[in-house]
Amino acid sequence: MIQLLAPTHWKDYELIDCGDFEKLERFGSVTLIRPEPQAVWKKTYSEQDWKKTANIIFRGRSATSGEWVKKNQSIPDRWHVEYKNDEVAIKLRLGLTSFKHVGVFPEQAVNWDCISSSIKKFKTPQPKVLNLFAYTGAASLIANAAGAETTHVDSIKQVVTWANENQELSGLKDTRWMVEDALKFVKKELKRGKKYNGIILDPPAYGHGPNGEKWKLEDHIQEMMQDVVQLLDEKEHFLILNTYSLGFSSVIVENLIRTSFPAVKNLETGELYLQATSGIKLPLGVFGKFCNV
Repeated sequence: MIQLLAPTHWKDYELIDCGDFEKLERFGSVTLIRPEPQAVWKKTYSEQDWKKTANIIFRGRSATSGEWVKKNQSIPDRWHVEYKNDEVAIKLRLGLTSFKHVGVFPEQAVNWDCISSSIKKFKTPQPKVLNLFAYTGAASLIANAAGAETTHVDSIKQVVTWANENQELSGLKDTRWMVEDALKFVKKELKRGKKYNGIILDPPAYGHGPNGEKWKLEDHIQEMMQDVVQLLDEKEHFLILNTYSLGFSSVIVENLIRTSFPAVKNLETGELYLQATSGIKLPLGVFGKFCNV
């Protein structure tokens, strides 16, 4: 049964409307207009409403970069938001980057809830969690706050530094930071005989490792999955695979997991989306996850 899941209780985030390849969204007290390639339909609210509501608009200069235009120059380039559920709370530093991102993917809050609840169910005193393609670390910090010994792996030093800032902001410590190619790191951990109770993967469609290693989702995800499942603790474990690629469906994710880990139990697959205040749904990737406790 394919599921459709969306965050439901994040007070510091709101998708207001989306359409015409843009989205209008609020992070804390700051409201942005950003490009959104999935929003191929018409906007629900008027252009006037959008411009009246937004504090900052992203203007693209190329396919990969652009600039932010502020209504008021007193609006900061950096600000903080909080996320909390029944088990944990974290704080995140957001910022205006030249490639339209602000440092968090809000739809992932669904997976954060799964991470914290899974860790809280484990009998292992301090379960080990591995976060691959970990970006600015929200999932890592959720795992840390829930009581896990957490390893955070990303190939870009600047975003790992950003993740460390988020750790300090959240009043946490002792996350293991690794600036490394994810696939190479997994193979090293296999040779070391390491095991993890939780593994989180949120791979990009395309990417590069710190030494120029090339990552292409459809070319490398099967190898990654076959290696990753060997790192799972046999007794207590969870795994979350999230993909944001226009060519990937939840059926593909299901097949990847089942062929890589035939013994899988409690497998759930589906699509993540954000529910806009205007009533429209914005799809933002597919997931597969399972938990054995």
